[in-house]
Parts: sequence; C-alpha cells; structure tokens
Amino acid sequence: MGRRAEREAVDHLLAGARDGRSGVLVVRGEAGIGKSALLEHARDAAGRAGFRVERAAGAESETQFAFAGLHQLCGLLMDRVDALPAPQQAALGVAFGLRDGDAPDRFLVGLAVLTLLAEVAEDAPVLCLLDDAQWLDRASAEVLAFVARRVVAERVALVFALRDTDGPGTDPFTGLPVLRPAALGVTEARALLAAGWPAPVDAGVRDRIVGEARGNPLALLELPRAAEGARLAGGFERPDVLGVPRRVEEEFRLRSASLPAATQLLVLVAAADPTGETALLRRAAGHLGVDDDAAAPAEAAGLVEIDARVRFRHPLVRSAVYRAATPTDRRRAHAALAAATDPRSDPDRRAWHRARAVLGTDEEAAAELELSAGRARARGGVAAAAAFLQHAAELTPDPARRAARALEAADAQHEAGASAEALELLAVAADGPLDALSLARLELLRARIALHLSPGGEVPGMLLDAAKALAPLDAALSRETYLHAIDAASVTGGGHDRSVREIAAAARAAPPAPGRPRAADLLLDGLVTTFTRGFAAGAPGLRRALEAIRNGGRGDGGRADHRWLLLGMRTATALYDDETADVLAARNVRLAREAGALSTLPAALIARSAALVLTGRLAQGAADLDAEGAALMRATGAEPTRYAQLALAGWRGREADTAELTAAGAEDAGGRGAGAEATFAQYALAVLHNGLGDYPSALQAAARASASDDPPTSSLALPELVEAAVRAGAPERAAAALEELTSRAAASGTPWALGLAARSRALTSTGPEADGHYREAIDRLGESRMATHLARTHLVYGEWLRREGSRQAARDQLRTAHEQLTAMGAEAFGERAARELRATGEHPRKRTERPSDALTAQERQIARLVATGATSQEVAAQLFLSPRTIETHLRNIFRKLGITSRRRLRDLPLD
Repeated sequence: MGRRAEREAVDHLLAGARDGRSGVLVVRGEAGIGKSALLEHARDAAGRAGFRVERAAGAESETQFAFAGLHQLCGLLMDRVDALPAPQQAALGVAFGLRDGDAPDRFLVGLAVLTLLAEVAEDAPVLCLLDDAQWLDRASAEVLAFVARRVVAERVALVFALRDTDGPGTDPFTGLPVLRPAALGVTEARALLAAGWPAPVDAGVRDRIVGEARGNPLALLELPRAAEGARLAGGFERPDVLGVPRRVEEEFRLRSASLPAATQLLVLVAAADPTGETALLRRAAGHLGVDDDAAAPAEAAGLVEIDARVRFRHPLVRSAVYRAATPTDRRRAHAALAAATDPRSDPDRRAWHRARAVLGTDEEAAAELELSAGRARARGGVAAAAAFLQHAAELTPDPARRAARALEAADAQHEAGASAEALELLAVAADGPLDALSLARLELLRARIALHLSPGGEVPGMLLDAAKALAPLDAALSRETYLHAIDAASVTGGGHDRSVREIAAAARAAPPAPGRPRAADLLLDGLVTTFTRGFAAGAPGLRRALEAIRNGGRGDGGRADHRWLLLGMRTATALYDDETADVLAARNVRLAREAGALSTLPAALIARSAALVLTGRLAQGAADLDAEGAALMRATGAEPTRYAQLALAGWRGREADTAELTAAGAEDAGGRGAGAEATFAQYALAVLHNGLGDYPSALQAAARASASDDPPTSSLALPELVEAAVRAGAPERAAAALEELTSRAAASGTPWALGLAARSRALTSTGPEADGHYREAIDRLGESRMATHLARTHLVYGEWLRREGSRQAARDQLRTAHEQLTAMGAEAFGERAARELRATGEHPRKRTERPSDALTAQERQIARLVATGATSQEVAAQLFLSPRTIETHLRNIFRKLGITSRRRLRDLPLD
C-alpha cells in the first residue's frame, strides 16, 4: 500500500537490466519501513520477467566472518567459475576458503564477482538482492559496493536494503543511487491496520496507533498484537514513548518472553546462529536437552519458521530475542553451538561461539581466535582478522600477552581502514606491559594512523620519533621508518620543527641494516645526503638506489621488494632520469594490475599519467590513465589526488581548469601547509603561464615550486623559473636558477637534464653563444623521451631567431614547434608558436579533426588495447570491467569511427 513510486523505481531498474543496462538501487530507511517488502516485490517481478534471482542477507552476529555474505550470494554461481580468468578464479577460491594461496586484493575479488555475474547473465538477466546490508561483513560489503559501481552492460541488477543507523560512520554504499521508502500516509496506514488486524479497534486507539506508528508498516502490523482485543476495542491500550523500531522490537521481546522456557532457549540458540542451518540448531538443542517440538510455540506466535532453514519473521525478532536474554543464557547458547560445530570443517565459527561462551578470560579460547585471525587474513579478510584479534585480546588473562594481541589487532584494524578503532586498541596496548620493540612499533603505528587520518605537519615528527626508538631494536625497520618520515615530510611540506632536512640529519646517524644494503637502505642514504649536503652530493647514491629498485628491490639478488616503486619513480624524476622514471612507473602499474591491487593501482595510474604528460602523450596514455585512476579512486573510496589533472591542465593551457584544481587542492589541504600536491600545483601554474605568455605570473609560481622540499617538483620547476625570469626581466633570478639547474644537470648527466640546462643557458645568452646552446639543447632533448621540452626548445629557438632577423630559420623552428605542440595537445604553447609564425608572415595549418576525437577517454583506451590484439576478456581484466561492458563500448567505438571490425582499429590514428 502506498508504494507506487517505489515499485516503479524497482521495475525501471529491472527493465534496464533486461535490456542490457545494468543498475543498482540502495533502499535505505528505518527498521520496518518496508525495505524487505520492496525486495520481495523485486524478486517476484524479476521472476515473472525471466531473471535469475540470487539472495543474501547480512546478520549482525556474522560481521566477523570475511566474505561470508559474498559466499552466501555467489555460492550457487560457482559452477561457472571455470569461465573466469585464472587470477580471478584464484582470488575467489582463496576468499571463499576453497583453495590455498596469497591473500587476494579485495578488489580483485570484486572483479571476479563482476565477471562471474556477467557470465551467468549471458543465459538470463540476474537480480542480486542483499537484505540487511548494514550487517554484511566488511570484506563482502566493500566488494559488492565496488561491483555496484562497475556494472554497466552486464544485464545485472543489484538491490541493497540498509537500515538507517544512529552512528555517524559511513558505509561502502555511500554515493550509489538511493531509494527511500516514504512513510505511509494516514489513509494507507488505516487501511493496512484494518487489513492486518480484523478485530474491532476503538477509533481513538486506532488513531493513536496510526499516529505512534508514523507511517511505519511493520509497526502498524505488530503494535496491535501486543494488546488484548478488549483493550483495542475499548480504548484501554497502554501508552508508550519508545521510538517505532525500538517499540516494535520491544513487542517482539514481550511476545518471545511469553513462550515456554525450553522454547525461549531454542529461539535464543537460533538467534545466536546466523547460518540458519536447521541441523546445527537441532544438534545444539540436543546439547541443551531441548526437544525438537519446543519450536512449535514460537512458530505459532509468528516469530520464527523452522523447516529446511531457520527463518525469523523479521530481523528485529532476532535482535530482540538475543538482547533480551540474560548473559548466562547467551553463554549457554553459544557453548551449545560451539559443541555442535565441527572443528575441522568450520573451526572459525566454532572458535567464535566458544569465545562468546566464556565468562571472564580464557587463554585457550583466545589462542583459537588468534588462529582464526590468521586464517581470515590469509583469505584477505583483514577486517575479520582484526575483529578476531580484538576479541582474543579481551579474553587474554596475561597482561603482556593481552597488550601484544591488542597491538596486532590495532595494526589489522588500521590496515582494514578502521583507524578510529585502531586508536582505541592502541590505548589498550599502551597499558602494557610491552617490551621496547613493541612500544616502538606502537608509536610507529600511531604515526601511520595519523598520516592516514590527517596528514599534517606533525606526522613526519611522529615517524621520526618512531624511527629513533626502533634504531637499537630493529635496524631494518628503523631505516624504513626514517625513509617514510623523509617522504612524509616531502609530501606534507614538513611543518612545526621537523623539516625534511632535520629528519635527514637525524637519519644520518641511523645504524646500518644487517647484511647487504637493500634498495630502501640505498634510497635512504641517497636522500639523506641530498637533503644534508646538496643535490650534487646525493645524486650518485640516488642513482645506485634507482638501479637497485630497477633490479627488483634488494639489489643483491634476493627477494623482490616493490614497495618503493612510486618513491623510486619520483626520485628518478628529481634526477631527470626519464628512462628509469618510465620503467618504474610502468612496472608499478603492471604489478598493481596483475595483483588486482586496486588499493594501490589508482595512485600508480595517476603517477604514470603525470609522467606521460612530459613525454608528450597527453592524449595517448596520460589523459586515459588519469581518467581510469580517478574512476578507480571513486569506486574504491580512495582520497582523490590531482597530480595528473594538474599536469594535463597546465600543459594543455587550460587556465580555468588549472585554477579550479589548484583551489580544490588548497581547500582539501585544510590548512595543513604547502604539501607536495600544493607545490606541484604551483609548477603546473608556471607551465600554464609560460604557455600563455604571462611571465610575471609564471615567475611567481615557478619560484614557489622550485623552493619546494619535494625533489621532483623543484627539479621540474627550475627550467620554468629560468624562462619566466628571463622573459619577465629578472636576470638575477634567472641566473640563480640557471646555476642550480646546471649543477643538477652535471650531477645527473642524462640527456633530459643536459638538454634543459643547455636551453636555459641559451635563454640567458646572446649571439652565437646562444645559437650553440639552442642547437645543443635540441640534440640532447632529442635523445630523451621528453617530447614536450623538445618542442618547447624549437619554440624558444624560433622566437630567438625571429628577433635576430633570421626569418626563414625561425619559420623552420616555429613550424616544427607548432606541429609538435598542437599534435600533442599543448594548446597554449601551440598558439604561442602560431603567433610567432604569423609574425614571420606564415599562416600555420590548423589541426584537422579526426574521427577518434569523438571518443571518450575510456573509449580511446579500449580502442588502443583492442588494436593491439587484446581480447574483450583481457581488456576487461585490465580495466576492471566486465567483458560485456567492453563489448558495449566497442559497439559505440565502431559507430563513432565508422568501422565494423576490430582489425580496422589497427589502421586508425588513436592518439
């Protein structure tokens, strides 16, 4: 009753899925408002339309079991798992405990579920119904939210029902399309009350029930059951001030309290077991001496149904029964369930029940939970592992052991993204006693949490303190922590009294790690030397570190360590080592893709995109990778970063976009100081204004960026500062920047560095000397990957030639610059070259539009991958989409390009 708009929304979703347009709805509302009824409508309507319907429901007591909800949803689909690519098969198998292997990235599990659903939908459209999704285990919720954000053309519909909560926390489903069932109006409420309660009801009582129910359908159906018929007819119903869901739950509690003692105990056992397994319930009841026929009164009261499965009338019945039970009865129920659970086939659930049967502390139960945490972590269930460890700490009698377990639980909670819970556990661990190493690890974790929650100026100091504490206890971990502290100070801008140079000075006294130096050791030593003695002194050590990272991490033939790829890429950029930067950036993306590590892939994509901008591939690769990285950040809930967008906007000459991105970054920084993104934004502004010819503004921005403690940004900004200072009439500032750039170029020795130094010398020189420097710059940069700077060198050389009166030579240089800059999309610099060409009397040719210009960034990326011969399944795996979605994009690509086959893509310009 009164649900026309809601039913139409569900029907529209199903119609779209049937026609190949996947979709999702999140039905939110208070308990009893009708969410489950809408899911039933969706099930019935989908059944009539030929859908395959799969269902799952969260249970408040099952949130500690990693991927339990996902397994419940996909269990009957696993007969199609062989159709998935091998990495996805492995990820699902490990997540569901069906095979051994390394813990999979949860988003690779998400891709596997997306592909599995798409495969099943080839036979018939699929509807997935997830009731009480607020109680799904965290791993399942995150995977399903990821799938919901990636469905496009798979003939799949997902409907989640979530109960509104009182807490301020967010959930993974935030941002998905929401449907809120409205409260019933007075007319519909009276009609529902009359239909659900046919006995006479006093008009005054009826109106009060309708008023108290506030349009909540479950309240309208259940509140009259608590009163005797005579009271309903005579107007003597008791008043009640509880909120609607609480009052309905209270009515369920009162109804269950009237049952025989044996029935109450049986229902409590059913409430304590979220699996709904009838055989398990009967075994547990047998341990308590409760007969099977004890269920009859509960079924007659409409609280529970027991046949092939155990089903409660409403989730509020389960919670009402469990909360109303005495602690002693709860422990009895869990003890019976533990005794009835097979320790070989389901050791984790047995350990969980056994732990809840404990009064006080129990080392044996705590140890079992610790083992369960290990198994959960191996399956990729970090949140489940954290919950097991937290409960294990609570049950541990020995204070030192309890503190150690609390520290491990805090680490797992932080890894799972629950940093607030991690801080609470750190407080427990801090009560100790902890040994010196554990105390140092505690401070390190506190710093890591602070870096995650609010990466402000105090975090580098916290990391520095942790590194110092670890130095005499774990030299290797101490050196890694120093490295993180230096990186954090560079990225956040330092702050307070812990600048990057102070941290580097302290790290210089760090004891060496045992054995041969690792890549992290070499990188730390190189950065320490750079920040304490200068760029030229640090460059040789940094080159050795980069060589070690390129060789796999250790540099001594040992196990590969890829944790430093991103920092290595940034360091290579600071050294003007474009080849190493490209290799490390590409490897970082490749390894993240292969591992399905969507927690790290977005940052890898965006870093790779920013690097590609400098090579001139603004459209081919840079914009596409940035779009993919941004989409994955939205899908995974990661904090956005704007490096690639800033680089693209600055080099393209998009003034409004660059200003907007800079302002957005400053607003997000929230007063935390000049971090790496903020100073990189100044670099992008310097490029922008140099392209537009606004040299005073370029000078101001380049000066800020070149003074940054972030090495790659300062290196990139120096040539911008030289050009802006020369053109703005500030020769002293140009000379100072040139001196620093020349020193860095000599220390680097790469064609990129030497080419930039030669161009900058040319800008500050005159006559034949300048001409020689320009020619050297073109030769040097021609040996590098830096197509942007090569084209700009042709531009400034042509500008100089025109002012020297060499019109024909100027035309040659400016024509080359214009063609290269406009082809790569550096529009402001291209227009600058066009103005200079017109000044020589030549009219530059306009760039001809191509059919591929009509493609979106994602379509261009798909087209390029298909053009290399990749199958739809391979492209889908790389882009974390389903093969059917790739096929849909391909149809749009073919239509826009006017072709009919994949083979034709190889012959088209897709840059």
